[in-house]
Amino acid sequence: MYRLVIVFLMILLVSCGSETLPKPKGYLSLNYPEKKYEKLKVERPYEFEVAKNAEVVSLPKNWLKVTYPDLKASVDITYRPVENNLKELLMEAEKLVFEHTIKAEQIASNNFENKKNKVYGTLYDITGNSASQVQFHVTDSAKHFLKASLFFYSKPNYDSVLPAVDYLKKDMIRMMETLNWRN
Repeated sequence: MYRLVIVFLMILLVSCGSETLPKPKGYLSLNYPEKKYEKLKVERPYEFEVAKNAEVVSLPKNWLKVTYPDLKASVDITYRPVENNLKELLMEAEKLVFEHTIKAEQIASNNFENKKNKVYGTLYDITGNSASQVQFHVTDSAKHFLKASLFFYSKPNYDSVLPAVDYLKKDMIRMMETLNWRN
């Protein structure tokens, strides 16, 4: 019996050591192309700079689709002339943003103003598993109205697409900052 107690105590002492912890979750190492921009090569009532790694698809009504095949994403751009309907255009743009409140955790807005180029608008960050994580609309308040929305060609999973959202949001901000209206 004495030997059994000694063996038990030795096992107890040997087993006391550093605590075994689960391995930490790994993070994806995503590499995105370096940012390089060029002027939009499609004739529209507006112009801005787009990323060189993007493909621009011309659509009817002066609309565009700026696609990012490697990221399986696109920025859909709609254009509407202002014809005494600016209030309706603004309400429609905001309605499209706030339709995402069902899946969104938060919608944050940032006003944008470039007095020199007469570009005024709002950029929306939509966090959560919504269909579109970044949107903006801009206008000159007299002739032009443009709306842009970021979409991924997959089921929304905000945590997974967040690095790509951050990367593409910079391109969308660059579009707003370099936007010029053509008369």
